Amino acid sequence: MPSDCAVIATMHGKEKVIAPLLHGALGFVTELPTGFDTDRFGTFSRDIPRREPPLATARAKIEAAFGHVPHAQIGIASEGSFGPHPQIPFIPFDSELVLLVDRRSGVEVVGHHATPRTNYAHCVVREADAAKAFAQRTGFPSHGLIVIGVEDDKPAPLKLLHKDATTLSGLLVDVAECISRYGAAHLETDMRAHRNPTRMRAIRRATIDLVRRYRSRCPGCGREGFAVTDWLAGLPCAVCGAPTAMIRAAVSVCAGCGHRCEQASETAWADPGRCDYCNP
Repeated sequence: MPSDCAVIATMHGKEKVIAPLLHGALGFVTELPTGFDTDRFGTFSRDIPRREPPLATARAKIEAAFGHVPHAQIGIASEGSFGPHPQIPFIPFDSELVLLVDRRSGVEVVGHHATPRTNYAHCVVREADAAKAFAQRTGFPSHGLIVIGVEDDKPAPLKLLHKDATTLSGLLVDVAECISRYGAAHLETDMRAHRNPTRMRAIRRATIDLVRRYRSRCPGCGREGFAVTDWLAGLPCAVCGAPTAMIRAAVSVCAGCGHRCEQASETAWADPGRCDYCNP
């Protein structure tokens, strides 16, 4: 087996966007673990709780995938999280990470992509027309929808859960069943990668960031993954010279040898409109 074999810990088709980038940019030969179940690490539909944060979950997936493909030296896993935009209310937000672990060298590199370009949404419906409107708004059937049972107007996936409708008629059958049993149906977008092309594009962007970071080597020891790890605030005000909350430098620290590099902001001075002294 090739020494650069990379196992991709997925059961939801993420290899379609990850594998070509890893092969073309890094030369990795990728493989999928047979019979691999990533749902055991938690599901978006909440029938199996997601107990760990995304990075820890990605590490656990890779460790399990190595057990399925023991000759692989590289492990890859992807995790996404969805919720409201951190700065703009009522705007949904998708944050994706793709983790690479090289068990030969101990290198661990994470690629990121965060975007408001997501169809992440949910609603409670009590009749077919509302379900049709939600389906149209969220891109169904090219983007999947999940029908979940309702208890006190909250999703109850252990009561009823349908994930696999691919036609409007099939979706409405699932919705009608749910309404007949519980008086309402909770509809939400299916955020599994193979049912959500918009999310798949975000995973591709995170993989591009991963490749860029992996190819960046530490000037001290040559270790892969030398990339920005922190940002330093304190860019001085152009009028009074006082430090502001604006970024003055990006910091890169090697996880191997500890080599540290600070790269100053391209802008030497902050706009006085961002200064707490000039604009108290």
